Amino acid sequence: MSLLDIAPVIPVVVIDDLEAAVPMARALVAGGLPVIEVTLRTADALKAVERIAAEVPEAVIGAGTIRTPADVAASVAAGAGFLVSPGSTPKLVDAMEASGVPFLPGVATASEVLALAERGLTEMKFFPAEAAGGLPYLKSLGGPLPDVRFCPTGGIKLTTAPDYLALPNVGCVGGSWLTPADALATGDYARIEKLAAEAAALR
Repeated sequence: MSLLDIAPVIPVVVIDDLEAAVPMARALVAGGLPVIEVTLRTADALKAVERIAAEVPEAVIGAGTIRTPADVAASVAAGAGFLVSPGSTPKLVDAMEASGVPFLPGVATASEVLALAERGLTEMKFFPAEAAGGLPYLKSLGGPLPDVRFCPTGGIKLTTAPDYLALPNVGCVGGSWLTPADALATGDYARIEKLAAEAAALR
């Protein structure tokens, strides 16, 4: 099954405290969002991927903010089941293709979409979604590029997610609202599970 079809929202997570990784992942899965992207923005991100992969087998754990071939190798070694990049270069896409795991390369323009489509790729991350044109832009891309599907990420909220999900070229959205920093800091995993359940009900 495509990454875009498992759940309506992919939580985009920043892990500052490694001890929060596993209970956070369990809360998201319990709420109905098994696909989780841990961004490589903190020192413990790869360790968080490793722990979640080992201890929460029902989660589909991936690594985001993939910027270099070295990031690809380290993430796969840590147990990442998929990769997400904020943008795309030929060298980076080569590495992600060679990794053997599903990936969502980042795009923000029609030319970037075409470059990836030339390689036979039809599923991409649209980032930063709101800043790059949001709903009107994605609607416009759907005309000339009907075979390409997106996971828009960046600035999307629970209130705006349904509008994105209603577009035929959007499979799911990425969202950081599901794991608020204060909820992670205080261990309020019940709140995270509740936010996940609200998001899971969008489709």
